[in-house]
Amino acid sequence: MHAFVNGEYIGFAHGSHEEKSFVFEKPVPLKAGVNQISLLAMTIGLPDSGAYMEHRYAGPNLVTVLGLNTGTLDLTRNGWWHQVGLNGEKLQVFTEEGSKQVQWHKTKAVAEGLTWYKTYFDAPEGNDPVAIRMAGMGKGMIWVNGKSIGHHWTSFLSPLGEPTQAKYHIPRSINPKQNLLVVLEEQPAKPKPIEILIVNRDTICSVITEYHPPNVNSWARKDGIFRPVFDVIKTSADIKCPKHKKVVVVEFASFGDPAGICGSFVLGKCNSPVSKEIVEQHCMGKISCSVPIDRKIFSRKNEGCPDIKKTLAIQVKCAI
Repeated sequence: MHAFVNGEYIGFAHGSHEEKSFVFEKPVPLKAGVNQISLLAMTIGLPDSGAYMEHRYAGPNLVTVLGLNTGTLDLTRNGWWHQVGLNGEKLQVFTEEGSKQVQWHKTKAVAEGLTWYKTYFDAPEGNDPVAIRMAGMGKGMIWVNGKSIGHHWTSFLSPLGEPTQAKYHIPRSINPKQNLLVVLEEQPAKPKPIEILIVNRDTICSVITEYHPPNVNSWARKDGIFRPVFDVIKTSADIKCPKHKKVVVVEFASFGDPAGICGSFVLGKCNSPVSKEIVEQHCMGKISCSVPIDRKIFSRKNEGCPDIKKTLAIQVKCAI
């Protein structure tokens, strides 16, 4: 929630995953006579089902002014007006035409929260995927050539104090030159660290478990009835390299109980010792491959932890 008093930005606050409610308290400059208070509430989504929904609150439930000579002034039941959306959204300042309807100023210092930023950039050379790095920014929205590419939000920091996600994908269909970039930043920030860069997508991963059903393409509709495409349908881990590249290295393979995510997989206690060999047989030198989850090919009469449901995790490197 952001707060404004007489048009002056006061600050913002938000809840957490554990404690959703919060108290926002800030000193404010008041003037003699009528003062105007504006509260901007933003959400990333609210529950739309479940028990006791009527007891769930969203938005301010108490507004008071403290420190007056006459005591605490309760404004909760005052006549509040409601307005949906921002003026910038209504004017569509994130489009070429809409951006001409407002006056822009050069960024010099850290701006207050709820600020629109605009610039232009050229597409990087080559055909590699493009991304925008939002290092140093807080929470908001990103538009490229009038098209929203989604929220940016430093919602979680790693033990090193770095955001777990700072890069956001931009489609390669952007213009070669003069692409319009507009950012709505909700928190005090300076957009200087924002970068347009190309990213490496040569490391490909797949994680599948015995709980997963086979690929939906294993069936096809014929005469109004879904029928299996293959004689034997099995769940499999599928790998596909970027255009014109092939699998050159199997960096990780485990059939058992691996942990971690792509780029940081670790072996569990029930790993099949032939996991990497099996994946190499199916994938090495190929543009795409499919490795079935089949205990017979991974156990070879010596299966560890036969009573648990197994996971197959694969990480490969693609190159020309």
